[in-house]
Amino acid sequence: MRRNQNGQPELLDEEQNGQEEEEQEESQSQQIYHSGSVTPEGGRHKIHCLTIIGQVEGHYILPPQNKTTKYEHVIPQLVSIEQDSSIKGLLIILNTVGGDVEAGLAIAELVSGMKTPTVSLVLGGGHSIGVPLAVSAQYSFIAPTATMTVHPVRMNGVMLGVPQTLSYFDKMQERITGFVCQNSRIPPERFKELMMNSGELVMDIGTVLDGEMAVEEGLIDSLGGLNEAIEKLYQLIESQPDKEEPEDPPAKGAKKAQAPGPKKKPAPAAPGKKSPGRPRKKREAAAALPVMPPLPPTSQAGTEPPPKRRPGRPRKEER
Repeated sequence: MRRNQNGQPELLDEEQNGQEEEEQEESQSQQIYHSGSVTPEGGRHKIHCLTIIGQVEGHYILPPQNKTTKYEHVIPQLVSIEQDSSIKGLLIILNTVGGDVEAGLAIAELVSGMKTPTVSLVLGGGHSIGVPLAVSAQYSFIAPTATMTVHPVRMNGVMLGVPQTLSYFDKMQERITGFVCQNSRIPPERFKELMMNSGELVMDIGTVLDGEMAVEEGLIDSLGGLNEAIEKLYQLIESQPDKEEPEDPPAKGAKKAQAPGPKKKPAPAAPGKKSPGRPRKKREAAAALPVMPPLPPTSQAGTEPPPKRRPGRPRKEER
C-alpha cells in the first residue's frame, strides 16, 4: 500500500479489484442466505438463479424443522427480474415435494407470463405442485435420476363432508390439469390417466415418472443437467430481438416539429401583372341593382273605408 501527497493510503489496482471481488462474494452469500437465489457474474450473459426447494409454503407457516420455499419471497423476486434490464435470463432449479396448491400456481403463472427467457431444471424430485412449476418455464430439463409424482389434489385436516367439497376439489384439479397441459406436450386425457393410476403407489393413487418417462410422456422437454440448462438459456437470450427504446409521445396539443430547412419564397410576379390576391367584394355591382318601390298597403277584407273629413265653415266672400 502506498500513500498519496496528503499522506492518505492509496490502493493499487490489484487491491481495488480484490476488494470488489470480496464485496461481490459477500453480497452473493447474503442473497443466498436470505432468499435462496443468486445472480452470478462473469458468464456470457447475466442470469438469475432461483431455487424452489423443500415444501412450497402458502398462507400457513409450517413448522421450523421443515425446509420451505416461501411464495411471498419468490413473487417479488420474479417481478424484480422482469423489470431489471441487466438480467437477461432466469434459471429455476427445483427439488420440491410440493406444497400449497394456490401458492404454487401463483408462482407458476408468474413464470409463464414473463418475457424474460426462462429455463427450469428438475433435480431430485418435482412432485405434486412441482409439476406445474417445472413446466411453467419456456424450456424444461430433468436429470435422469430425478422423479416427478403426478397425483390428484389432496387435503389434510378437518373437512366438511358435503358435495360442495368434492366440487371444490374437482374445480381445483381442473385448474392444475389445464395449466400443465397448456404449458407442456402431454394430452389432458393421458395426464388424468396418470393421476388416477391406482396400481403403483401403495398408500395413494398416482404415478411416479423418472426422467426418461417424463420426457416420453411429453411432460418435460428434454433430459439434461446444469450445463445443458445454461446453454439453452443462453440460446433463448441470444435469439431474442434487440429491444428498442420507445420514443416519448408528444404532449397533448403540441404541434409536430418540422425539420429545419430553407423557407420557400413566393415566385415573383410577371412585370405588368399584379399578383393574384384575395378577390375584393364588388360593392358597385351590388349598388347598381334596381331598387324596387315599396308595395302599396293591401286593404283587408271586411274593413270600412276611412271616414271623410268634416266640411268646415264656408269662407266669407270678399266684398
